[in-house]
Amino acid sequence: MNHLFVYAHPRKESFNHAILETAVQALQEKGHEVIVRDLYAMEFQPVISSSEILGGVGEDIEQEQEYLKWADVITFIYPIWWTGLPAIVKGYIERVFTYGFAYRYVKGEQMGLLKGKKAIIINTQGKSHAQYAASGMDKALRLTSDKGIFEYCGIEVLHHEFFESVPSSDEATRTAWLKQIEGMAAKA
Repeated sequence: MNHLFVYAHPRKESFNHAILETAVQALQEKGHEVIVRDLYAMEFQPVISSSEILGGVGEDIEQEQEYLKWADVITFIYPIWWTGLPAIVKGYIERVFTYGFAYRYVKGEQMGLLKGKKAIIINTQGKSHAQYAASGMDKALRLTSDKGIFEYCGIEVLHHEFFESVPSSDEATRTAWLKQIEGMAAKA
């Protein structure tokens, strides 16, 4: 299978990066094709231009769309910041998941154009699951990304994993989480 990773964290020493390395290695060991799009390393420009809103995308966005076409599974790895996607990920969605490529309207009905694609979303967060659940943010996070972005575009969300309280987690917990990532890759 073809696996595309859209990864966003500015620090190579982050737990997000350990998740990325673990997943990529496990998939490659199983013979899968893997492409990683490290948005910070690419210095991806997240701000959409007025010409892009009108449908004129540049070569950089066309290339990202080609990667999406190529992929069977798209894995997004990013931290939850301010109860949502980091700006660079939001900008990637806005600039790459364009009208006519990822979705369109037919007779007033929205139609996802990326049917057949599957997604895995892996998030790290500073708060605990209980803290997010108490405010309803756990459901809101899933609703906005899973339904509001990916399913809207026709992508089937296979998994959405949240690793909680990462800054205060210990080594044993992080090792167990990375084993969980390896297990997910083994099922791919």
